[in-house]
Amino acid sequence: MSPCSSRPSYLTRAALSEAPTLLDVFREHGPTYAAGHTLRPEQRRFLRDVQVCRTAALGGHLYVCNHCGREIPVYNPCKNRHCPACQALDQHRWITKRKERLLPVGHHHVVFTLPSELRPLARLHQREIYNLLFKAAGDALKRLAKDHWSARIGVTCVLHTWTRELAFHPHIHALVTAGGLSLDDQQWTDRGNYLFPVNRLKRLFANSLRERLRALRDHGLLLPGQDAADPQRWTAFLRTLPPWRRWVVHIEPPFGRSTHVLEYLGRYTHRVAISDARLVRLEGGAVTFRTREEDETTLDAHEFIRRFLLHILPKGFHKIRHLGLYASAAGRRLALATKAIGEGDRDHEDRDLQDLNWPELLESLTGEDPLRCPYCRRGRFQYGGELPPRRAPP
Repeated sequence: MSPCSSRPSYLTRAALSEAPTLLDVFREHGPTYAAGHTLRPEQRRFLRDVQVCRTAALGGHLYVCNHCGREIPVYNPCKNRHCPACQALDQHRWITKRKERLLPVGHHHVVFTLPSELRPLARLHQREIYNLLFKAAGDALKRLAKDHWSARIGVTCVLHTWTRELAFHPHIHALVTAGGLSLDDQQWTDRGNYLFPVNRLKRLFANSLRERLRALRDHGLLLPGQDAADPQRWTAFLRTLPPWRRWVVHIEPPFGRSTHVLEYLGRYTHRVAISDARLVRLEGGAVTFRTREEDETTLDAHEFIRRFLLHILPKGFHKIRHLGLYASAAGRRLALATKAIGEGDRDHEDRDLQDLNWPELLESLTGEDPLRCPYCRRGRFQYGGELPPRRAPP
């Protein structure tokens, strides 16, 4: 982009924009919501962190234009993993790092959805049910690869818990190699465009999840509204689950190239329930946001916050997991698979994005210089020193 363009730079665009942001919603209505509701520690911490995210309270750095002398403070992020303002660069750095372990083959996109009958239980016991969902999906995929291909596959799973309307809807996005390493670790089997029979995948997923639910029952997990273990109520609850044919498992054909996998997966890894781009307006105590295409939904600000907080994960919970050949303990087999495949469809980039500092990374992603001064249109912002955190008065 020409240095004479009038488009604001990264440093000044947020300050010059009048469009509302999600941080505006949480800062304006979060304190009153928190005062009137019982929240989990993770939810309360999120609302506390976004109050100071990218403000003087966290300190930051000063940038000065080397031509006109204009000064711009750039305040530090809160780094809360659910904060909508703190994810973009982390997402791209994660993608770059994963390229080192990505096999140069096609990958299928498979979605496993938790049945609606289990959502109340998942809201009550998030960590246990989310872990169960990961394990049931992984068990089904690895079992079919062994039975149908006599091979080991690579799987990367990402948990999402929302719909476009921010409703609670836990599901797993799984990226699965379109082939596998033989059980004797000697050769790679390429399976092309076909993964597994979807009905068998549904059945294995449903059966594995049911078995793990029974194990949780035996360990004393309580149902919603249950004060003590009640085997009869658990039996009645398990009978409400739909037959396996009605469980939702969706398989898509493999991506054209392995690099497309990371570009696609990048949309899911560090995404939070909603982004600033979907926010339309904040006025009169109501939040309007886009759902699909031109459709919009308007919610009371407190209802909007309630829905957003449904998707705050338990402390320390890993929403991205790697299984099979992509598991951290499978380094030797991953190396053997890479050797068996050869170059495959691997791309060779001239420069690793992981080595770039933040201005270089942003410029590589957006095509514009984030430090260009929009005021004089000639200079560039240069580092002018550190800004210490500014404490609020008592």
